[in-house]
Amino acid sequence: MAEYKNIYFIGIGGIGMSAIARHFNAIGYNVAGYDKTRTKLTEEIEAEGISITYDDDVDTIAEIYKDKELTKVVVTPAIPQDNKILNFFRSGGYEMVKRAVMLGDLTSKSDAICIAGTHGKTTTSTLTAHILKNSSLGCSAFLGGISTNYETNYWCNTESSFVVTEADEYDRSFLFLHPYLSLITAMDADHLDIYGTKEEVVKAFKQFANLTTVGGSLVYKLGLPITEKDVDEDVELFTYSKDNTDADFYAFDIKLSNGRYKFSISTPFGIVRNVTLGLPGKHNVENAVAAAALAMLAGADEDEVRNAMKSFKGNRRRFQYRIEGKDVVLIDDYAHHPEEIKTMLTSVKEMYDGRKVTVVFQPHLYTRTRDFASGFAKSLSIADRVLLLDIYPARELPIEGVSSKMLAEKMKGVDVKLTDKEKLMDDILEKPLDVLVMMGAGNIDAMVPQVEARIKEIKGIS
Repeated sequence: MAEYKNIYFIGIGGIGMSAIARHFNAIGYNVAGYDKTRTKLTEEIEAEGISITYDDDVDTIAEIYKDKELTKVVVTPAIPQDNKILNFFRSGGYEMVKRAVMLGDLTSKSDAICIAGTHGKTTTSTLTAHILKNSSLGCSAFLGGISTNYETNYWCNTESSFVVTEADEYDRSFLFLHPYLSLITAMDADHLDIYGTKEEVVKAFKQFANLTTVGGSLVYKLGLPITEKDVDEDVELFTYSKDNTDADFYAFDIKLSNGRYKFSISTPFGIVRNVTLGLPGKHNVENAVAAAALAMLAGADEDEVRNAMKSFKGNRRRFQYRIEGKDVVLIDDYAHHPEEIKTMLTSVKEMYDGRKVTVVFQPHLYTRTRDFASGFAKSLSIADRVLLLDIYPARELPIEGVSSKMLAEKMKGVDVKLTDKEKLMDDILEKPLDVLVMMGAGNIDAMVPQVEARIKEIKGIS
């Protein structure tokens, strides 16, 4: 990168793109970019000195980034091919790289710890990074979520050889990484607009497993179809589970106390006793076991694991409490796949046994809604009441017959209602409010603060 002074990011507001942009900004490059939508994240990176335009207009590109010899362009596959800024750089012959390639290059000379999986990877990667950051080992990190502990998705430690990164399966991005320690949390069917079939999803994850470097280790959830044939003979394999004693790493004596889980972790290196996880949700016990496995394989000791678990606050929009009161609870979560929704709502129902759970859900993508409609309907039906927002299209055009109404019609015998941004608050308050979960990967997060403020006003919460 020495020959370049300027880095322009097309799609800079993406969680993965923003981490890389922050990196280059931190080490002294001129950094700017384009994104379609202003968000809290884009405002945060603008405050760090990165210039962002939200107008797809070539005239908004600062002159220094039009110097072909000194400018490198990073692009995310989520950008539409008719984007004017994308085509300006493409037709101008600028050096352009995908985000995944850039991340692979950045981590190739480090002891990369790469966490993959169709769900659970963001919490697991952030917790792994949190443990190492608070250990004698240290680490750099490129995360797929905003850490609540540090209010960022990126940090750099030049004294440590370890770099923790989320390995994104979308567009097969994770196949550009070079993991020393790799982990796979789940291999469910997803992104079928890219893969076509679940078999192709599994095939890609096996290719990711095979990237684990000689002398390194692959950790995977017990029961996934991974075998020794999927890695080099000099790569060690380990399994983990929430509580299955057949795994190499597992939790036991799991107890719920004051809304948080306490447990011990059995490992090949000994038992990590009396762990309290600062993040709620029983499903996060499994993520904690996975993170402990990676951290201990990297060299963290029992005390470092135990202490970091207790202080971990999670990620923005991953089982994030906005209100945690006796009479009313508001939780914000990113879940957007049927398995994630099932896991999340099962945890909520267990923690708030006997209380009424209302879910506001915004489906993400027409293709995902079409491909998993029955799964969405079944998982959402775990809640007592469901309010469905319109589908968030992201990069897609509408598909005839695919809508939130289609999901509602599949939820037989369930208290479900279609809503929109304008009438959402009235619909929420139409019935007595107890535990409210706002869920989805679109722009539902922008609605959460208004809902939070209104509930606090009604309930007299300061």
